[in-house]
Amino acid sequence: MVSIFITDDHPLVLEGLKNVLSEADGFQVSGCFANAAATLEAIGSEPPAVLLLDINLPDINGIDLVRKVKALSPATRIIALSVHNEYAVINSMFQEGADGYIQKNAVGEEIVDGIRTVINGRRFLCSQSAEIMKRKTTEGLKSVPKVTRREKEILHQAAKGLTTQEIAAVLFISPHTVESHRKNLMEKFEVKNLASAIKLAMEYGLIQA
Repeated sequence: MVSIFITDDHPLVLEGLKNVLSEADGFQVSGCFANAAATLEAIGSEPPAVLLLDINLPDINGIDLVRKVKALSPATRIIALSVHNEYAVINSMFQEGADGYIQKNAVGEEIVDGIRTVINGRRFLCSQSAEIMKRKTTEGLKSVPKVTRREKEILHQAAKGLTTQEIAAVLFISPHTVESHRKNLMEKFEVKNLASAIKLAMEYGLIQA
């Protein structure tokens, strides 16, 4: 039996995936989790063969979690589950070690096919995401920028509408440091203002809306 973990903070999604996999031969859902912390703890104790992973979790973004899971259990195959279908997001997930990428509205057969594909050592893309990867438009060739923990905090606070001075007070840093981070973020996202960087960060799942 192929041991499978599912991590998603939406109970209906978890239940739907469990139902799909229960009807497939050779699969056993060994654990269901709503956040990254519980997932990592379980993998540290008994790694599954496959992890189905929602890339938008309340405590960490999927790109960072893929990296952590692979560090804990390199043999675990990871299939990202997402509502995002941008080239940059898909590409970055694979760069960090994901083995598959499936849209959340994919049919059950694609999910089962995806699991069988990755356990045989091959990458898997659902039909929608495969089409995006084929196009590779000029805009899509960008990867998700790598941002630091502090930069994510700046983005999160700025998304709440806080000013530079207010962010500095909340994070116990100087306004000059906040401005420096803002400048770095705009350069990393290749945009002219922080609002655009925040919008992209939300689209890429780096911060929550």
